[in-house]
Amino acid sequence: MISFFLCLILLIGGYFVYGKIVENTFAPDDRETSAVRINDGVDYVVMPQWKLFLVQLLNIAGLGPIFGALGGAQWGPIVFLWITFGTIFAGGVHDYFSGMMSARHDGASIAEVCGIYLGPIMQNVMRVFCVVLLIMVGTVFAVGPAGLMKVLMANNGMGGVLANQMFWLILFLVYYFIATFISIDKIIGKVYPIFGICLIIMAIGVIIGILTNPAYTIPEIWNNFHNMHSSGTPIWSVMFITVACGAISGFHSMQSPVMARCLKNEKQGHFVFYGAMVAEGVIALVWAAAGCSLYEISGGLTTGLAEIYAQGQSVAIYDVCQKTMGGIGIALAMLGVVVCPVTSADTAFRSARLTVADWFKIDQTKWQNRLKICIPVLGAGAILGYINYTVIWRYFSWTNQTLAMIVLWTASMYLFREKKNYWLTAVPATFMSAVSMTYFFYAGECLNLGTTIAYPAGIILAVVFLAIFIRATKKPVPAAV
Repeated sequence: MISFFLCLILLIGGYFVYGKIVENTFAPDDRETSAVRINDGVDYVVMPQWKLFLVQLLNIAGLGPIFGALGGAQWGPIVFLWITFGTIFAGGVHDYFSGMMSARHDGASIAEVCGIYLGPIMQNVMRVFCVVLLIMVGTVFAVGPAGLMKVLMANNGMGGVLANQMFWLILFLVYYFIATFISIDKIIGKVYPIFGICLIIMAIGVIIGILTNPAYTIPEIWNNFHNMHSSGTPIWSVMFITVACGAISGFHSMQSPVMARCLKNEKQGHFVFYGAMVAEGVIALVWAAAGCSLYEISGGLTTGLAEIYAQGQSVAIYDVCQKTMGGIGIALAMLGVVVCPVTSADTAFRSARLTVADWFKIDQTKWQNRLKICIPVLGAGAILGYINYTVIWRYFSWTNQTLAMIVLWTASMYLFREKKNYWLTAVPATFMSAVSMTYFFYAGECLNLGTTIAYPAGIILAVVFLAIFIRATKKPVPAAV
């Protein structure tokens, strides 16, 4: 239990200390933001800071810090370290710079921002990459809640169409179409802050349920500093990919421009972007603690968690809520773990629309133009919904962290051009390069080459990427864009 609270204190302290260092390095000023200057009533709308924070939290959170953290708990309490230090030194940095770089370029989508600092070839790669990943995210956050609704209905004696996953999937996709199409302040700006509060309350309920039940004990890191995964799956780099949104997530960089278009002042960025990531890290820490403490550990392995997790991620979430909060937990599971991922999915599809619009320079003030993009984007999501959920999640996790790697390199080039401390982003960029490339060589859904090849190959490629960046810094600084 001491380990949990130490990590919690570090996360909160990281927001005030390291988050301030990140903010001072970027140096926000009082220039007029795009939300004020453009204000088209559709995507560029000024929102108060508290609402920006809660909407950003919902945009980036969804099922990520819950599913990912529970999955990461299979390696034992060692996952607390990745959630804590990953959030402070990588995730928060990534989210802040992706949001603020977008704000400096009129709320441009992250693909366009990457093009500015990494060149036209990377820009086109990122355009395709981002659209595919956003549709994949939207689908993941449609199938996941649909599966949980099926479980909830079945466990409460409701059969027929209400216990049919496809029914809920179609219902969610119809809603996504509406939310993607209309003005951001019609649903997102008004309702989402309430759901953001629900997500926070649910995490508080889970941890109170653990702390007040003598049958549950959160294990200490120092007593379990080894791989506790029941299948022997290696920590490096699978755990770092599995946790994803609870420590660092490239998906956030595609969501941050949505809020960058709503900032009244650049100085709101620390609370909105870095702060929301720390809040997500806290939520992930709570769910990881639940995974480590609620289930049986046999022979130093998390066998109990593996058994419930094998029944499906939605079943595991339902079980945690029921164990920690009883009937209230089931209600919160419906609100927090169904509604919150839905709110990430609709903004994912919205971000896909904005990315395509920026790509082809399509004016989004006209409803006809929005409709032309919404139909194929949501259509692709509906088709992906028929694919096995766990397969989509695995590919999502890797592409997600690969995007985070690219965005951190983009931020490093931005800081280089601005003649600022680029090591702030270059160090986590190198680390995430090693994580992403190692997983690509190791994972069964990728090259499946085993650790003997994957480990050195991943590290070598990370060093190569760093060398390419350092070489770029030896050239004259280009004129600021």
